[in-house]
Amino acid sequence: MKVMIAVTHLLGTGHLSRALTLGRAFAQAGHAVTVVSGGMPAPQLDRAGLSLVQLPPLRSDGTDFTRLLTDGGEPADETYLAKRAAMLSDSLWTGQPDILITELFPFGRRSLSAEFLALLSAARDLPARPVVLSSIRDILAPPSKLSKAQRADEIVDDFYDGVLVHSDPQITPLDVSWPVSERLAGRLHYTGFVAPPAPLPHRGGIGKGEVLVSAGGGSVGQPIFRAAIEAARKMPDSRWRLLVGGSDAPARMDELRKRAQGWPITIEPVRPDFRNMLPLAGASVSMCGYNTAMDLLQAGTPGVLIPFDDGNEVEQTLRARSLAHLPAIRVLPSAELTGDSLARSVAAVMEHGPRVPAKQGFDGAHRTVEIALQLREVRG
Repeated sequence: MKVMIAVTHLLGTGHLSRALTLGRAFAQAGHAVTVVSGGMPAPQLDRAGLSLVQLPPLRSDGTDFTRLLTDGGEPADETYLAKRAAMLSDSLWTGQPDILITELFPFGRRSLSAEFLALLSAARDLPARPVVLSSIRDILAPPSKLSKAQRADEIVDDFYDGVLVHSDPQITPLDVSWPVSERLAGRLHYTGFVAPPAPLPHRGGIGKGEVLVSAGGGSVGQPIFRAAIEAARKMPDSRWRLLVGGSDAPARMDELRKRAQGWPITIEPVRPDFRNMLPLAGASVSMCGYNTAMDLLQAGTPGVLIPFDDGNEVEQTLRARSLAHLPAIRVLPSAELTGDSLARSVAAVMEHGPRVPAKQGFDGAHRTVEIALQLREVRG
């Protein structure tokens, strides 16, 4: 089978990371996979065994997801967007996939509706129409108006064979964050959580005993890093490592290094071996995106979660609340973030010590492959 996954991440890299995990699962099952990425390049992510097509990249203007910027920081004009749409459709016609997956759309990425709808229309016109699936995480950004949910229902009815929900309905059903209509409920396929295999401890011992501070691969998290430097000064017997992402990482690291001058705090770009550092770490300080939550559960690392809530975002707050009951997990709202509060939270989770790593319920990528192939078989 030939599989195409279309994804555009606009702020962090979580959407692309999850799409690549799905792609690797299809590839491991012997299928040819093309991932078409429309966000900023993220070379630190694992794309082994996959073909990656990079569209002219876009990013959001901070948390304003309606204002799309090019990699040069200019507003994306109609010509730029038309080039993206053409490349996306060309990739479809060239690849002639048996299975087409759109990540998040139509439950998000409404600012890119034109290119996604053009892709879906083109898929319907292929000589052999592919099975078309939407891939969504456990918690979505709730629609600001009911009409947005109704429009998503209409698009699903018109173009999709099913919606892959990467969650366990006994833990986080979709209606926690999204109004699930009767007609949408019949299209949902819960896969379980999507995560790579549990990380093995770093062979070189990197990260052992450290407080690892991360904020994903995007240009976010600077208040967390600044508070981490203040917290590190209050915990002189601990070792801290700050991993900074985004295209502006060099400038942001320069600012942080000036703040940390004279203190043994490691400040460096995001690392591809981050997951292998987690099992050895004394504690993790992070936001609470989907992939971060999966990593912490699988590694058992004590964690302080600071949910991303800029621009009235609620997704990460909802997810963090669902994890707050676990041992060695503290949730620290961004409004309460200071060097003092972070130091207290880190000390508390480190005192508790690591949890037993969770081992069940993370095979959502393989279950996604099974569901997609079953739907393809039904299609005939």
